[in-house]
Amino acid sequence: MNMVMRKLARRVGAVVAECNYAQRRITVLQSSPDHYLVVPGQAPDTYQEFLLRTTGLLEHEPSAAARSGRPKVR
Repeated sequence: MNMVMRKLARRVGAVVAECNYAQRRITVLQSSPDHYLVVPGQAPDTYQEFLLRTTGLLEHEPSAAARSGRPKVR
């Protein structure tokens, strides 16, 4: 019975963590200046426009080793 409850708690925790990550990611994407352009994928025309687009909070993706859950080999 304890093992079932621990498994369930881990799954619920994983769902909450995933929702938290998704919420943070969508907030970053919606608040970026690039979101309000007519063609968001287009390269900036000037250096000032480039600086404007990169002023927002940039979230770094985890490494492939961290995403796979395997320990790092050194």
